[in-house]
Amino acid sequence: MNNPIDEFGRNAGKIWETLNSNGTALSRTQLQKTTNLSDKALHGAIGWLARENKINRTGMIYRLGDTNLTPKIGTNAGKIWNLLVSQKEADITTITRRTNIDEQDVHAAIGWLARENKIEAQVGKNNQLVFRLK
Repeated sequence: MNNPIDEFGRNAGKIWETLNSNGTALSRTQLQKTTNLSDKALHGAIGWLARENKINRTGMIYRLGDTNLTPKIGTNAGKIWNLLVSQKEADITTITRRTNIDEQDVHAAIGWLARENKIEAQVGKNNQLVFRLK
């Protein structure tokens, strides 16, 4: 199996290539259709690109450029970091419930933390990814 954290980077590359080659802005739906990424994978990759300061969003339209997503994704990443400090490990369901962050935003924040190389993941019970700090 591929390293789950590496998948965030590969998926971010797909989004970057798509936006760069089209030279335009795309909606979330268009990005998903073009990259064949699931909703979870798309949001994780957006979090990765936001941490790299390479993607921004206006409404539901994404384009390459300096990010405007830091306040939301960065703040959520901090909440998840604090949860993992206290709890040691958690899956997406637990993170969503304990932080009161919706699931799409959890995936984006996990992508942010993955880009910072601050977390690791493994497949746990029920084939859910379990995250912990490095």
